[in-house]
Amino acid sequence: TPVQVETFYDSIWNRGDLGAASELLTDAFVFRGSLGAELQGREAFLAYVRAVRFALADYHCEILACVAEGDRAFAQMRFSGRHVEVFRGFPPTGRPVHWLGAALFQFEGPAIARLWVLGDLLGLEAVLRANQAS
Repeated sequence: TPVQVETFYDSIWNRGDLGAASELLTDAFVFRGSLGAELQGREAFLAYVRAVRFALADYHCEILACVAEGDRAFAQMRFSGRHVEVFRGFPPTGRPVHWLGAALFQFEGPAIARLWVLGDLLGLEAVLRANQAS
């Protein structure tokens, strides 16, 4: 549901509350992130969260729109942060970065069982290149 999607992004991604994963995600959670990683299980997903939040300070996921039907929800997303560590092969600039994405959630009861996120990586890399040049 949109409330579960909002809780997921606000708790885990925006606030960095990794402990919330035990309530929000199934044990066998399957995740394909906007940066291309395909992972299975909560621990693998949390390692991904840590890596992104390490490279991008002030990391934030903004839900632009969200619709739900049955056991699925779809969200239009904007991801952003400040580039403070090596990210996608680019050295840090301390400058803001952002990219758009779309997230498809599948639920088992109240928990998220699967999440597939498609990110605009060409747009992200254009921002990273522009930041390197200036």
